[in-house]
Amino acid sequence: MCLSVPSKVVEIHDDASVTVDTLGVRRRVSSHLMTEPLTEGDFVLIHIGFVMNKIDEKDAQQSLDLYQDIVEKMQLESE
Repeated sequence: MCLSVPSKVVEIHDDASVTVDTLGVRRRVSSHLMTEPLTEGDFVLIHIGFVMNKIDEKDAQQSLDLYQDIVEKMQLESE
């Protein structure tokens, strides 16, 4: 099973790639597999360097909040 953290598109490039922000980490990924256009501010899911699909901002935020809760609980357990 693969888990994908929602990423926010922060820059569109001419070569069908986009720069995304994933929990503060920026990286450039391919959007060649997308059939619909992406715009800055869209939330997407990525698998092995390719944007697989666009997701709703509300759903993305719920997932990001859940990931943050998990990280906080893991930090408390390690203290």
